Amino acid sequence: MFYIGIDIGTTSTKTITFDKAGNIISKSTREYPIYSPQPDFREQDPEEILKAVVETLEESIMKAGIGAEEISFIAFSSMMHSIIAVGENCKPLTKCIIWSDNRSASYAHRFKDSGKGREIYLKTGTPTHPMSPLYKLMWLKDNEAEIYSKAYKFISIKEYILYKFFKRYIVDYSVASSSGMFNIFNLKWDKEVLDMLELDEAKLPEAVPTTCILQNLDEEICARTGLTAETKFVIGASDGCLASLGSNAVELGIAAATIGTSGAVRIVSKRPVTDDNERFFCYYLSPDRYVVGGAINNGAVVYRWYRDEFTQAEKNEAEKLGAEIHDLLNDKIAKINAGSEGLLFLPFLSGERAPYWDAELRGAYLGIADYHNRIHFARALMEGICYDMKEILDAVKDLSGPVNSVYANGGFTRSQEWVQILCDIFGVEVILTETYESSSLGAVMLGMYATREIDDLKQCSDIVKVKKVIKPRAENICIYEELYKLYREAIERLMPVLKQLSCYKSQ
Repeated sequence: MFYIGIDIGTTSTKTITFDKAGNIISKSTREYPIYSPQPDFREQDPEEILKAVVETLEESIMKAGIGAEEISFIAFSSMMHSIIAVGENCKPLTKCIIWSDNRSASYAHRFKDSGKGREIYLKTGTPTHPMSPLYKLMWLKDNEAEIYSKAYKFISIKEYILYKFFKRYIVDYSVASSSGMFNIFNLKWDKEVLDMLELDEAKLPEAVPTTCILQNLDEEICARTGLTAETKFVIGASDGCLASLGSNAVELGIAAATIGTSGAVRIVSKRPVTDDNERFFCYYLSPDRYVVGGAINNGAVVYRWYRDEFTQAEKNEAEKLGAEIHDLLNDKIAKINAGSEGLLFLPFLSGERAPYWDAELRGAYLGIADYHNRIHFARALMEGICYDMKEILDAVKDLSGPVNSVYANGGFTRSQEWVQILCDIFGVEVILTETYESSSLGAVMLGMYATREIDDLKQCSDIVKVKKVIKPRAENICIYEELYKLYREAIERLMPVLKQLSCYKSQ
């Protein structure tokens, strides 16, 4: 039998077919754009994402050469914090407003300053930040009042896909727990929050466990994919939670670190927990596992910005050598000493989530000297992102105790030097697995639990195959410890300036 994981991400959907041992049999990917019609607006077209989901499912099944009867189940993973207002029959009244949208920043700031945001966070586990659908709905209520009042439902992109597949409005506990409106202690929509929004619970989807099994697939999708109404679908969870599961980071003393477009550090707790200082999130995965950690806005998207804006010379060189620009840059970055010869980068190009939860933060290079070149700037950029990740690791260690090893995943793992930098800055071993598509694999692992192929999530840990274990370089640990202190001091001292500079963006 085969298993299929569908990962609905921010920039693409990936559908992967696995065998029972966790080997990838086939994979299909479709990308889609992010639209920014105004400053701070970040939106996507739900129909473009639906099209990507259906096409990748159809293609992955075709590439695998399997029939519906050979598929044990199909499980979903999805990005968090999106919101769509829909009319009856799930007709979109808005675009899909995604996690990086900052239009509700003033609402988040007001609730943070008043202390009300902290009260809500302590019940919901979702930090006070414009990423939260709660604050997006506040903005819609005040700025799109007609849409707000006419909306039949408010749903995320995952619920949009589920409705098109099964004609049901349902949300899993994991995605719901990242909405800012769902109480993670009683697993219900929070009445106080909904009253504040003047929102009837009937306008939200029904919340169900992450192990919920769905059948009766839409006839048109059956015809396209070769699936049947009897094919089992597992509703699954959010991509962050499933990345931890798919990385095998589900036991005490183990963390998961992801750097993709954004980034995150996570551990797993056996119970829901929140932080008095509101440094980390807490989202539901399964009855005895809650994923605790923090996500950063500024992961590989910052590296991509640097590559696109400042490396034309390296691009020309790579073209002459017949090499990949990434490989050329990585080779050069590896020759620069740890600490980039005193060049420090604060990576807040698009504000920041954990641990500051401030959309108005901005980035900076510090310590620039005339002996620094473009490669110093590139290495400092990687180091700055890893310092940002270490701040989250330190916060979750306050909760969990020591972290002895970190499972790393995401696109950054294709850069050996970047992974080594993370290892040196964290000061613990970093484990790479063969499948860096950990959210899709995590969805399949959760599906195995949902369909009772296993009795506990620990039982499928052997399908996560270790590719490499990286040890920190002793000579670099002390250097990075000192620079990390300077990094934190620089943020503390410069934060007012960096926030004021955000006022000068183009309108």
